[in-house]
Amino acid sequence: MKKNAIFWIREDFRIEHNPALSFASQNHDNVVALFIYNKTDFDKKREAQKWWLYKSLEEFKSELFKYKINLQILEGDELDVLSKIKKKDNISVYWNKIYEPDVIAKGKKIRDAFQKNEVEFKYFKGNILNEFQEVTKNDGTPFKVFSPFWRNAEEKYLSLPPSKNYIVKKKVKLISFFKNSIEPKNILPKKNWYKKFEKYWKVSENDSKKVLNNLIEKKIKHYGTARDYPSIEGTSKLSPYIKHGQIHVSTIWQKCNEIKSKGIGYRKYINELGWREFSHSLINYFPEFLKGNYRKEFDKFPWVKNDKFLKAWKSGMTGYPIVDAGMRELYETGWMHNRIRMVVGSFLVKHLRINWTEGEKHFRNCLLDFNKANNVAQWQWVAGCGADAAPYFRIFNPILQGEKFDKEGLYVKKWVPELSKVPKKFIHKPWEMELKYQEAIKTIIGRDYPGPIVVHEKARAAALEAFQSLKKK
Repeated sequence: MKKNAIFWIREDFRIEHNPALSFASQNHDNVVALFIYNKTDFDKKREAQKWWLYKSLEEFKSELFKYKINLQILEGDELDVLSKIKKKDNISVYWNKIYEPDVIAKGKKIRDAFQKNEVEFKYFKGNILNEFQEVTKNDGTPFKVFSPFWRNAEEKYLSLPPSKNYIVKKKVKLISFFKNSIEPKNILPKKNWYKKFEKYWKVSENDSKKVLNNLIEKKIKHYGTARDYPSIEGTSKLSPYIKHGQIHVSTIWQKCNEIKSKGIGYRKYINELGWREFSHSLINYFPEFLKGNYRKEFDKFPWVKNDKFLKAWKSGMTGYPIVDAGMRELYETGWMHNRIRMVVGSFLVKHLRINWTEGEKHFRNCLLDFNKANNVAQWQWVAGCGADAAPYFRIFNPILQGEKFDKEGLYVKKWVPELSKVPKKFIHKPWEMELKYQEAIKTIIGRDYPGPIVVHEKARAAALEAFQSLKKK
């Protein structure tokens, strides 16, 4: 076994349940953790995640320091950087898998380069419960519907042997392998809009465990209903930590499984983990998911190109309070409540009839928990063009959604403060207030807050007509 090892970090900023880091530390005298920052994956595509990545690198660097493991950051393309390692360097390389087709394809090229250069390497199961190719129908074909997929996936996972305890062994000395290493702060976006994220998030493995404990102790019992109400802290808020690997999904599963009285809240949350697994299965068996409509008849859908409406949607100025609150929450915090994600998504693709890819792109750039599989699968679900998607005639009414899930208007008033004086009767349809009442509370619709950019009934009728046109082609 060679003396030196590289643990190649990607989406696994944790000590606990980290097979690649554990193996490297157990089998080599010296270990360097390497993160390769590929600008093309982030610039103008994933600006919000640059902040989370910066915080992850800073925190993990100090954590690894306790184990005498240095974390170095190189800028460049992963294949270019890693193919420079040669046999004479006497280094072995280890990493945990990521389940995205383009990452897997690049991984094959990296493995080919290592074999050519006679570099020892080994890769391990990534942040997932089941390897996607292990969950199939009896005939070996992939599932396209969530419920049977998740039934089989749960059975499969429960039949696996208990997870190993992946111990990280402290090294004797801290060493460096690479020149031209950059600092985490070099990754931050040039615009400082991300600074407000500091108010809402603490980024570390330890913080992810606190968030998980909070879910188990205070939220999961009522998760089945509470998760639908955006004005209360009813969701787990674990998604950014899972995405960046501050916590492994098996750790979450184990903690949830320890709950003695497993009610509907437990089941609903576990199903959320199932959707993540399902999404990863879909994009690997059907990679066309990532490039366009899964259901090809949607290639002929009469989308509308309207930059003015798209800008109003992105900036939270559509005139529909529940939609605008969601879009402003996203920009302010890098996160959006899941119920509201469905509402704003439906509004974009069905009320405005703007192509779902525009929404997917905006979420990718603004969400701290952006995950390629989940994001594409959710947008195609809302648009009706994905696997197991919402039916075309399911068009969320933003007024009724607001009245049902934000009855008192607390969520709207938090994120759309110009409506703070509007009585709850009108909070989700402020344009219906008589002008004299608008003047009395100094909230004039059309001046202090926009009127609706589309009329719900007309937009719904136009969307249904557009969806019906697909059947005629």
